[in-house]
Amino acid sequence: KILNKSGDNMRMFPAMRVKIAGLDPHQQYYIAMDIVPVDNKRYRYVYHSSKWMVAGNADSPVPPRVYIHPDSLASGDTWMRQVVSFDKLKLTNNELDDQGHIILHSMHKYQPRVHVIRKDFSSELSPNKPVPSGEGVKTFSFPETVFTTVTAYQNQQITRLKIDRNPFAKGFRDSGRNRTGLEAIMETYAFWRPPVRTLTFEDFTNMQKQQAFSQFLTNKSASKL
Repeated sequence: KILNKSGDNMRMFPAMRVKIAGLDPHQQYYIAMDIVPVDNKRYRYVYHSSKWMVAGNADSPVPPRVYIHPDSLASGDTWMRQVVSFDKLKLTNNELDDQGHIILHSMHKYQPRVHVIRKDFSSELSPNKPVPSGEGVKTFSFPETVFTTVTAYQNQQITRLKIDRNPFAKGFRDSGRNRTGLEAIMETYAFWRPPVRTLTFEDFTNMQKQQAFSQFLTNKSASKL
């Protein structure tokens, strides 16, 4: 993830999008996100081996910041009927930031966490304090969302990928150059998002039928050998 001092357009991309289930439809909830260090190390990118290596101890901790989803406060029913996107969350490495952006150090590894907070446990919820704990607070994290912060991309392929796929990188696009082949395809699908879908029992039944038919064809072909 790219960081800068101002935080302008430093949105997370790809943005985290989650589907929430199991809430009380009639209770009121806040949804929030914070981003915490994975370890106490600082990293550097080694070009000749294309790997991240430990470069020393982590910098001093930054002030805690919590991003409270703008749709909060909402009922459990409302949250469960939508895909919760954090596409408006912004990052910065400016420790004096007063815009509410999430403050991170460059060249460190971080883990986003999603918090579901019941209204009656939200009295201590604040953008400038650690997320409250308690029975009415549930926290979720996903290992595949761990990322390393940088102030400039360390890989030209990643730079190209961002320019082609990130809707917030329009200023970096070379609009004067004709695009062909793979680049043209990537440009066409730059803003496409796969739908979020629930797999039903009917889907599993159809999958089983397809697998059985495929096995039948395989056995039939083998019998002719």
